[in-house]
Amino acid sequence: MALLEILEYPDERLRRVAKPVKQFDEYIKQIVADMLETMYHAQGAGLAATQVDIDKRIVVIDISETRDQPEVLINPSYKAVGDKRSELPEGCLSVPGFYDSLGRYDHIILTATDADGNLYTKECTGIMAVCVQHEIDHLDGKLLIDEISMLKKQRFEKKLTKIRKMQERAR
Repeated sequence: MALLEILEYPDERLRRVAKPVKQFDEYIKQIVADMLETMYHAQGAGLAATQVDIDKRIVVIDISETRDQPEVLINPSYKAVGDKRSELPEGCLSVPGFYDSLGRYDHIILTATDADGNLYTKECTGIMAVCVQHEIDHLDGKLLIDEISMLKKQRFEKKLTKIRKMQERAR
């Protein structure tokens, strides 16, 4: 396994729309293993392949407190169940230091394939539903920061510029 570099906003590679996985082989299993290691190392709850510059529709998620219940979503899609929205705050490994609530669907039906090529369907609620929607957005080239007001975005970008200048000075 290997740690992968997580791309950070405003890297344009985060805007690419990922391509479906067509062949399930050892290469895909290695990508999944590397993504899981990277997600755990970064202390994230989810990671999309596009965040590590891999142009495939692959997501890994682990929302368990013990960090030992990984979920693999290949070629994922979802359908909302009802109109209820969740107000859970979201963070993003590609937009470090930014948190906001987008009011995503609280209840969804997920359809995905596992690393062995087995299609499955799963009902997701709460944080899992939010996480799935967030990661699928990444696969579609969308970021959490795209959904906020211009004022909030400008404030965050100013803060990000300060942080990056401080990091440069520390090197």
